[in-house]
Amino acid sequence: MSFKAGFVAITGKPNAGKSTLMNRILGKSLSAVTPKVQTTRHRIKGILNSDDYQIVFSDTPGILEPAYELHKKMLEAIEQSMQDADVILLVDDVSSPHSEESVFQQIGKLSLPLIIALNKADLADTQKLETRINLFKKIFPHAELIPISATSDFNLDTLVKVLLKYLPEGQPYYSTEELSDRNERFFAEEIIREQIFLNYQKEIPYSCEVVVDQWQEFASLIKIYSIIFVMRESQKRIILGNKGIAIRKMATIARKKLERFTGKKVFLDITIKVKEGWRNDEKSLKRLGYRNE
Repeated sequence: MSFKAGFVAITGKPNAGKSTLMNRILGKSLSAVTPKVQTTRHRIKGILNSDDYQIVFSDTPGILEPAYELHKKMLEAIEQSMQDADVILLVDDVSSPHSEESVFQQIGKLSLPLIIALNKADLADTQKLETRINLFKKIFPHAELIPISATSDFNLDTLVKVLLKYLPEGQPYYSTEELSDRNERFFAEEIIREQIFLNYQKEIPYSCEVVVDQWQEFASLIKIYSIIFVMRESQKRIILGNKGIAIRKMATIARKKLERFTGKKVFLDITIKVKEGWRNDEKSLKRLGYRNE
């Protein structure tokens, strides 16, 4: 059997289950997953290796109407992912009201194979699932539709087999030992940011960005010095909480997840700094890692 290798761009609305799907296929938590929309901000490549193939998945932010310069950078990541792709994988949450107009417009510009993963199919009744399938058949008559459940692994093997049909033959793009093109610093930032999304409410998660300032690695210990950037002093106080209780709770959960991710003991230091208007400032966004990827 010939070796196959190629790129799959995962796209869809915010919170459709794109990051959960990639994590479950890879068997590793690379992308941050929370119930809140816009958790994914960067393009994250996850690499699935086998003796016969290498699939490079690109998890992308959900398609949205941009309100900030940050959102524009997120949309650029989606566009770049689609330009590089051999296959488009549209993840649709069949349990949610259907409003995919912006997604349809994005995909309609492309002449690539399209696979539509009907996520949370295990939670939808038969009539609702059939209605959604018929709708997609009308809009994308050449697409392949596969009911799945990312959280319960339903039909994920079938999904991978279908994706492989459309990948070209060729050599692997990355070492077969790699899980991603991102380094551990990046995933440390994502893990901390994920916990901000899970432990704080309202505008706080959307006003924060995380940067690992120093990474010191020893035989059995990693020291991580990180900075959480917020936009206002009032947000800094909320992150800290009364007598620092809130940040200690969040940091403890993040540290334990970092230890599971790295396989080492972790010392985690978190500093909070105010950077006003960072979401709308081009220079700040570049310094925070929002570049063409």
